[in-house]
Amino acid sequence: MVNALSQYSCSPFEADGDTRDVYRKGSGPAVIVMAEMPGITPKVLAFAERVIALGCTVYLPHLFGQPGKGINPATVSRAILPACVSKDFSAWALNTTSPVTVWLRALARHAHEECGGPGVGAIGMCWTGGFALGMMVDPSVIAPILSQPSLPVATTKRHRADIGLSPQDLAVVKERAEDGVCVLGLRFSGDPMVPQARFDTLERELGDRFIGVTIDSSKGNAAAVPRSAHSVVTEHLVDEPGHPTREALDQVLDFFRDRLLVTA
Repeated sequence: MVNALSQYSCSPFEADGDTRDVYRKGSGPAVIVMAEMPGITPKVLAFAERVIALGCTVYLPHLFGQPGKGINPATVSRAILPACVSKDFSAWALNTTSPVTVWLRALARHAHEECGGPGVGAIGMCWTGGFALGMMVDPSVIAPILSQPSLPVATTKRHRADIGLSPQDLAVVKERAEDGVCVLGLRFSGDPMVPQARFDTLERELGDRFIGVTIDSSKGNAAAVPRSAHSVVTEHLVDEPGHPTREALDQVLDFFRDRLLVTA
């Protein structure tokens, strides 16, 4: 993993008074890949390599954790505890867009200027899962994907249905959906961190512009998906033809391909 990450260029990007490192690799239209907890893990990087193989440039912003480390109790606790209290992430607030989304929109504009193409793709996972929705406020983002969007933390009925957007940002997102921008969402049916109520809200607000993919993880499901499954395209991906997680991954790649890799 360390050697693989060393194949990416890394440079700071500053916007809105915030500076963060961004890893970059590939060529072609840009895709912002926002890592899940605890950060840019080996499996997040493996997913990024699939996007690069499509013919896209991946931008991996360092939002939390230690890049290159895998998932274990120590790395998760070191990443999630600071994130829970950080002003950059709206982990608990209702009807609120996480402040870091402003920086991510600026990164998307920058990536579009650098890479060209019709626009930028964006995918968030888990903690960052809903950020691509807020990034839609910027016109550069034309292919947003929400993989197991877990904020705000689903502690109450209202939190379970909340999609992590301010009313003002939601209004813009709905306008862009009406103009033809689609949103792809992924979750496991038994995942308590990504309740069905959250997808119900997205369907109600965006109509048929929201493409919701729910993978059966109920007890005794045909694909033997564990009931604890959470990470659709990384930790709980079963890379075998016909498996529902592989089908979901293929749908993600097709979503980017169809919207970003188009000829004039």
